[in-house]
Amino acid sequence: MKLTAGPPQGPLSSAQGPIGNDHIAGIFEEIANLLEIDDANPFRILAYRNAARTIRALTFEVAELIASGEPLPKLRGIGVDLAGKINEIVSSGDCALHQRLRSTLPPGLVGLLSIAGLGPKRVKQLYHDLGIESAQQLCRAAQQGRIRHLPGFGEKMEARLLRAAQKGIGRDRRLPLAFVEPLAHELIEYLRQIPGVEQATVAGSLRRMRDTVGDIDLLVAAAPSVDVTAHFIEHPEIATVLVKGPMRVSVLLTSGMQVDVRVVEPEVYGAALVYFTGSKAHNITIRQRAQKLGLKLSEYGLFRARQCLASSTEVAVYQALGLPWITPELREDRGEVAAALKGRLPRLIELSDLKGDLHAHTRASDGGNSLEEMAFAATAAGLEYLAITEHSRSLRVAHGLDIERLLEQIDQIDALNARLQGMTLLKGIEVDILEDGSLDLPDDILQRLDLVVGAVHSHFELPLRQQTQRILRAMDHRYFSILAHPLCRLINQREPLNMDLPAIIKAASQRGCAMELNAQPRRMDLFDLQCQYAKDEGVLISINSDAHRCADFAYLRHGVAQARRAWLEAGDVLNTRSLAQLKVFLRDGARERPGRA
Repeated sequence: MKLTAGPPQGPLSSAQGPIGNDHIAGIFEEIANLLEIDDANPFRILAYRNAARTIRALTFEVAELIASGEPLPKLRGIGVDLAGKINEIVSSGDCALHQRLRSTLPPGLVGLLSIAGLGPKRVKQLYHDLGIESAQQLCRAAQQGRIRHLPGFGEKMEARLLRAAQKGIGRDRRLPLAFVEPLAHELIEYLRQIPGVEQATVAGSLRRMRDTVGDIDLLVAAAPSVDVTAHFIEHPEIATVLVKGPMRVSVLLTSGMQVDVRVVEPEVYGAALVYFTGSKAHNITIRQRAQKLGLKLSEYGLFRARQCLASSTEVAVYQALGLPWITPELREDRGEVAAALKGRLPRLIELSDLKGDLHAHTRASDGGNSLEEMAFAATAAGLEYLAITEHSRSLRVAHGLDIERLLEQIDQIDALNARLQGMTLLKGIEVDILEDGSLDLPDDILQRLDLVVGAVHSHFELPLRQQTQRILRAMDHRYFSILAHPLCRLINQREPLNMDLPAIIKAASQRGCAMELNAQPRRMDLFDLQCQYAKDEGVLISINSDAHRCADFAYLRHGVAQARRAWLEAGDVLNTRSLAQLKVFLRDGARERPGRA
């Protein structure tokens, strides 16, 4: 469970500044946690979790919008009731429901949820049976040997909880997908080498290819006679064993990442994979579907009374529910079940659909390889064209190109294209969008390029209206082609820009610009929901690696995964087009824009 530090109680004074989106989302997340401890309706809990995620994904500050007198736009998963609570939080710093829940439960209980190995049910058990209300009380109870006697705990669990509480180990930090995935697959290969293991795969948010991952879930199929968990804990990267039983083991790696392994019998592997892949919201929706059919769905299979109708494969489970198999990237309860019932699931983009990459660097700016090396690497990655887009002169820290150096590179690209076979290099630039919205290079230079990728690299803290107008003015420029990494976020380092992204997406639609889905692991920018919104507005997405070295073209796979989560098909993505089609788009877009720079 993803948790954040508890938000301030009571109204915020003006000295503390305006209410931010993180504050609103934090309150909603804490409401969900308190409701879960209190055994509330799971649909109600999910509503608050989904609302928190939606709010965190916004690139404009809700409080500023409300303060300006503008109505709250329609947001996914946020109806009248939740919108009212948002207004309440913005005006007072909190809402009545949150205050009421806090008053009925000790405040330290939420903090206990951040301790690895503890969930709402265990926290509730510790509270009701031992009166434990805080991490400090948990430590004292463990040191006194009182936790081991509770049902489902034991001496080993008690020792692990003590270590976790003392180290302050939490579960709220999420890491980029590309950083976690190789480790997860290494662990899967380790599990597959255990004699008697028939199948092993990743599950959870990693299988759904979310841009960030909080922990690693692995599912194993093996007979009960195979002691998978005993073998698994021998892996050299395991630092702490939190929970161990014959069918489940939970560990902390030396990196601090938590890994949960579930072992099931081979005949129920498909049903278990559906269940442990999630999301929770998707699982609830397909369980409701089962109930409508007079069936019961669990991690052990789909049943009519005691008769198991399907359990061995995911395909069989979905088919027994009257559904086609739904790819994991879509399992977020965003209408995928309804679409499946109507035969309207999208034909999602594949990595092989990409014909080119429209954002890459060489050692001429801050890259690590030459023009020729990058061209050969792009060819090896299956691409037909590659845009070279060095930084422009204002970004001195990245050795940005001035006019003279850019003109030299244009000549170098022309010369190299004359020798290349099966690959075309496009002449581009990642031009800085300056504070006033002007571009970092003059028109007489930009017009010599095949495309212009505009990017914000400074003045990240501008207020919403000024930041939005800055980007809109840049997009008005005649030679502007693609808005690069629009959010400018860096995962766990820098929050997204405070801007009106819906207005920017609408402007991109009107002006013939594309929006980038930047696949660099720390960026993954845009979010999936925002890509979906762009698609709905008719804006093409450009999935780019932002490659700085030859190996970086591998990141395109993660960009495609993000696009698939956004329901994008090949036609929604700019760089699935042939080179000739791409040039038509770039030419027509430049013709449509007025060119006021």
